[in-house]
Amino acid sequence: MMKKAPETRPRRKTRVGIVVSNKMDKTIVVQIDRTLKHPVYQRVVRHSSKLMAHDQDRAAGIGDKVRVMETRPLSKNKRWRLIEVLEKAQ
Repeated sequence: MMKKAPETRPRRKTRVGIVVSNKMDKTIVVQIDRTLKHPVYQRVVRHSSKLMAHDQDRAAGIGDKVRVMETRPLSKNKRWRLIEVLEKAQ
């Protein structure tokens, strides 16, 4: 079976979120918040989800705003990796 060329492969998902934990070795937990309108009541509802991301250089700290990218499974729960730290926490 032939591999697809990199330019024909679909783009990987990226998300921006806040680091809520960095206690693990080379792993961070990122909380992704999103808002959407309720289909019936037309009110704005906030949804959040947490995902684990690989942080090779341990660059992210708690409260930092980071960008993560989807990748192959790295462990049981890790399917994302850190691309960059957008904003450091005060």
